[in-house]
Amino acid sequence: METIKIECKPNIRAKILEFISTFSDNECKVVEEDLSFDKHKKKLDVTLDKMNNGNGKFYSIDEVEKHLDNVISKYEN
Repeated sequence: METIKIECKPNIRAKILEFISTFSDNECKVVEEDLSFDKHKKKLDVTLDKMNNGNGKFYSIDEVEKHLDNVISKYEN
């Protein structure tokens, strides 16, 4: 299946949902919107912009492993 996102005015929404309800769930169904999607997308867009313009902070594999080892050791006991 494919997913589409539709922006519409409230009075049109009811008509769209009524039309969608004429299909079986195997053909078409309403998928609830992930409310955190836009928040995460904005955060990732900012990070990508930083990476693209040279202002991002990058870590080596060794630095990441060391950090993860420190975090894991805090919660092991």
